[in-house]
Amino acid sequence: MIKQRRDSANIYSAQGRADLYDREMAEADVIAQFLPAQLKPEELEEELKKIIEETGAVSMKDMGKVMGIATKKLAGRAEGKDISDTVKRLLSEG
Repeated sequence: MIKQRRDSANIYSAQGRADLYDREMAEADVIAQFLPAQLKPEELEEELKKIIEETGAVSMKDMGKVMGIATKKLAGRAEGKDISDTVKRLLSEG
C-alpha cells in the first residue's frame, strides 16, 4: 500500500498536481507508522547471506530457492525488488 501511494505521488508530482501529491505522501506516512522497521542495506545483505548459506545456494540457478525463503522471512521488512537485487548480486559474486 505504501509503494502504491509513493508511486501515485511521483506521478502527481510529474503532472504538477501538488495537492494530490501532498495527500498521497501524507497517506504513505500514516501507513509507514504501522509497518515494521525496514532493514538497512547492510542488514538485508547479512540476512540474505545467512539464507544463502542455509539453502546451500551457489549460483543463479538457486535464486528461486533463496527468494522463496527470503520473501517469507523478510516480509514487511524489505522491498521485494531490494531482496531480488541483493540476492542476484550475492549469487553472481560467487
